[in-house]
Amino acid sequence: MALNKPNFNRGPRPPFKKKEAEHNINQFIKAPEVRLTGDNVEQGIYSLKDALAIAEEQELDLVEISPNAVPPVCKVIDYNKFIYEQKKKLKEIKSNSKQTVIKEIRFGPNTDDHDFDFKLKHAIKFLESGEKVRAYVHFKGRAIVYKEQGEILLLRFAQALEEVGKVEQLPKLEGKRMFLTVASKGAKK
Repeated sequence: MALNKPNFNRGPRPPFKKKEAEHNINQFIKAPEVRLTGDNVEQGIYSLKDALAIAEEQELDLVEISPNAVPPVCKVIDYNKFIYEQKKKLKEIKSNSKQTVIKEIRFGPNTDDHDFDFKLKHAIKFLESGEKVRAYVHFKGRAIVYKEQGEILLLRFAQALEEVGKVEQLPKLEGKRMFLTVASKGAKK
């Protein structure tokens, strides 16, 4: 007995689309004149034909760096090396940029002292490691009538964190939550 296999043939596969070059190189440069730069090259304005000859003489590529300039700026360089250096610079910039982490701490309007102290210790630890803390009081149901208690709780929280952090945003009610944001004074990472 043969099993009926489902037919998954959905037609021809779309052709693989090759990624186009980010820059115009060699014969793809359309400007009649270019400003030439690069190592072992006398900088100046050349006709495209002369610039291509100089690049070919050095067995390198003519890469259009700034196509919007008048005339466009082209550099005599190995294109693969150029792309590699660009990726390296981008990676370095990305690694140097620091992302801010925001840790959230949730309270109720009637939070007990022990819970408050427990959450305060966590907030201090977060601030000392250089992260931001966003504390909020969540009002469930009719608990919104205690919004003054929530504000007092957040202000008390901010006052307790005065040594390790500075308040960025005072308590503010948004819907059923009242927020307070505290940033670290100095990271000790």
